[in-house]
Amino acid sequence: MVKAVIGEETRLQLTEDRLSQSSLPAQVGLVIGKLSSTLDRGFVFDLVPTPLNDAGEPACSVLEPAKSDRKKGSKPKSQTSDSSSSLVIDKDWVAEHARQVSRMMVGGIKVVGIYVWASEAAFKNSTMVLCQTVKVVAEAAHILEDVMDERLLIYICYSPRRWICRNCTLSSNITSSSLRPCDFKMGRVLTSLQTFKCLYNFDLRLPIYQEKASRHTLSDVLRNGISVYAKELQDAKAMIDGNLVINDDTCITDGLHEVELLLPFMKDLYIEACSQKDVVGVVTFTGSVCSYSFLNSKEPVSQAIADIKDDIIRSLQSRLDIVCDEADEDLGPNADGIGEARNDTSPEKPVSQLVLHSLRKNCNLSLPRRVFVPWLAGTFISDYLQSSETLEVLKDHCVELMSMEAPDDVSTILEPEEEALRVITRSFWDVVIPYSSAPSSSLEKGREIISTESSRKDKKSHNFNFIAALLFLLLSVLVGYMLIR
Repeated sequence: MVKAVIGEETRLQLTEDRLSQSSLPAQVGLVIGKLSSTLDRGFVFDLVPTPLNDAGEPACSVLEPAKSDRKKGSKPKSQTSDSSSSLVIDKDWVAEHARQVSRMMVGGIKVVGIYVWASEAAFKNSTMVLCQTVKVVAEAAHILEDVMDERLLIYICYSPRRWICRNCTLSSNITSSSLRPCDFKMGRVLTSLQTFKCLYNFDLRLPIYQEKASRHTLSDVLRNGISVYAKELQDAKAMIDGNLVINDDTCITDGLHEVELLLPFMKDLYIEACSQKDVVGVVTFTGSVCSYSFLNSKEPVSQAIADIKDDIIRSLQSRLDIVCDEADEDLGPNADGIGEARNDTSPEKPVSQLVLHSLRKNCNLSLPRRVFVPWLAGTFISDYLQSSETLEVLKDHCVELMSMEAPDDVSTILEPEEEALRVITRSFWDVVIPYSSAPSSSLEKGREIISTESSRKDKKSHNFNFIAALLFLLLSVLVGYMLIR
């Protein structure tokens, strides 16, 4: 359980100054940081405001008592008090913001809660709404292998000016009692972070089973394969700067630390799939994933390894989500995500949405590649680029989602992944008998091969008989000559 929270004072002071000068009655946004189960502490790196929704309205507003009375049909009071005001929060929009921002986070940096700027009365009258918002944000920015069922709620009161932090325990039936006070103070957090980097190469071969091919799309197979691979990756050993990690010591050296993951030898699912009768194809998923992790100096290095493993899987899932989101936009609101069998091979159908029972030819799919943008005090956030996109699209994402200015110098943006991740589907016959098209043609080719081999055997036999007769004749002449003498 998080008992104390430390916030980066340079960033939080900037947030407070920005809010006090804006004259906004209320604002909601995301808390970016880290919750450490080993230290029972939370670390807040920055507060990111939720942007205006599609209608140009803020995600958080104040509901005055008079407006509430008019909605209920009663007469407005002659004298209203601010003590009855409450907050109205567009929870779905805040959750969508959290979902997209979580894609940009790297290992050790997460969306760990929400913050709210409001009056004291509005905050006290909106406890249940705030708890529900914390819950939907936690679900949208889901953390893999999360052992902590809690998130942070930071309240910035402007009258009187003060900071309050609450620990919100997540549950199916969340109530106002789920909020618990925790110590909060400001200090230097970002300068003590240590950096770990891993460039991980993978080659997954996912079988396509006949019983599921009639209803599962390519994205379904990939999503299930990533989930299975996540469990295998948890058992991987790690080397940091060439040394095998065997304990929970802390890292005492500064600078960039190179991490290498070592997976145990596994069965070749590709070959195993070919021997199964109910397998109709194989999906090959290959590429390289770059991951960064940022660790507090008091945390053990095993936490950095866990953060990198988590970041690799989240990165794969994020890329697949981006492709699926774009496919849904291309299909339109009236299009069927699965489609009929006769339409699955149409050129308008996105590859990720192909139903696998229609698989007759090899299909190729490229996932976005990951790039890293400088963020705060030597840290990075990440973004994903399609093959047709350039670094210019990063500026809009940084401004809209992270409320930050994109770097003017593009050379500071890291592009360690030189090639995009590749997905190739192969049918059963391509796996078992490469380059074969149909059984009839295969049979004809087989007959040609047999007849060719037979003619070669006949020619070899004829040549052997001729040579044997010639040798016998020479031997007879030689023996006759010896007898005459």
